[in-house]
Amino acid sequence: MAEIGKGVTAGKLGINIQKKFSRAQEKVMQKLGKADETRDMAFEELVANFNKQMTEGTKLQKDLKAYLVAVKTMHEASRRLQDCLADMYEPDWFGKEEIDSMAEETDVLWTDYHDKVTDDSVISMDTYLTQFNDIKARIAKRERKMTDFDSARHHFASVQKGKKKDEAKIAKFHRCRKAEEELGRAQKVFEELNVELQDELPALWDSRVGLYVHTFQSMAGYQEMFHKEMGKLSQNLNDIMTKLEEQKEAKKVDKAAGNTEDSGKSEMEGANHSESADSPVSPPKRPSMPGPPANHPSANRPPPRPTSAPNQDEDDFSGDEASYTQPVPMEATQEVVTNGSDGELPPGFIYKVKAVHDYAATDGDELELAAGDVVLVMAFDAPDEQDDGWLVGVKESHWLEHKDLSIKGVFPENFTQKV
Repeated sequence: MAEIGKGVTAGKLGINIQKKFSRAQEKVMQKLGKADETRDMAFEELVANFNKQMTEGTKLQKDLKAYLVAVKTMHEASRRLQDCLADMYEPDWFGKEEIDSMAEETDVLWTDYHDKVTDDSVISMDTYLTQFNDIKARIAKRERKMTDFDSARHHFASVQKGKKKDEAKIAKFHRCRKAEEELGRAQKVFEELNVELQDELPALWDSRVGLYVHTFQSMAGYQEMFHKEMGKLSQNLNDIMTKLEEQKEAKKVDKAAGNTEDSGKSEMEGANHSESADSPVSPPKRPSMPGPPANHPSANRPPPRPTSAPNQDEDDFSGDEASYTQPVPMEATQEVVTNGSDGELPPGFIYKVKAVHDYAATDGDELELAAGDVVLVMAFDAPDEQDDGWLVGVKESHWLEHKDLSIKGVFPENFTQKV
């Protein structure tokens, strides 16, 4: 109760007490059915919508704030995880600098996302809900003024009945005039509040659609941008981990090649796989070659024997030339072309190799390789077309499935090893 002397006079305090008493008495009479109550079903529906809207808005505000807490928690967990990776990542591993910078970029993304959701969605929701308290107070005031109106109406009716019984008494007349004036004032205050609320409540009810659209469209847009940028960082991290694994496998291959007992094979594999894991393997250039390379099987074959008369003596050839006149065994010359005649291996098959590195083809006649692919190496159709350091063949998996040589292609020898 307000204290006298602090903006409330004794007369005002008495009036407020009298109003509270009259309202309480009126409510009791209405509940007992001894007094009728003013009802407005359309307005009651507006109030029901208002209460529903305020409840839903309050819940949305609460859930948005809980979402922000979750975002902050995920931000902290992501930061700790990235810091842990950066701390344990050894300096000589592939992508050390990228790992360090990735932790900073991830932290910036989380912070920016949190701030945008806070500024746009949460603050907008807070502003939207501030108007509900004022309107709720005015609805309660309308309820009180409606009770005052009913009480004045009933009082005026009772005074009128008393006037009819004793019209000679002037006091009754004055009471009737006073009751009528009170009724008019109560009706005016009630109707002013009633009209204002009947205009505002429907507009407020419709405004919820725009708020929901703005809130969730904004969040969807921020989420899309956040996950798009985070996806790029995740893909970068995945690529680094893949390269780190390739680095490890390449070191194993180099170690195995260094421990082989075959010195000739070790030298060849060392030349093909001498690149370090810290730098990518590069295929050899493909210059136009005048003839087959020295390591191609056709380079070790003897040239065809010169044509001579049937009775020409073989002693007419001397020195190195004599070595080229020796007959070439049929099985040696047919070794390449007969491999695969049994239907299991392609015609022209020489040997198998296994890819130790991925190779992306850069020309239409090149073969795309993935680490682990097995390739059936074949002889070139024209030996003078072979470039130094390049082989031609078909993937074993494709040959076994389709028995088709139409997709054979050339590939760099130093990306493979013999099997």
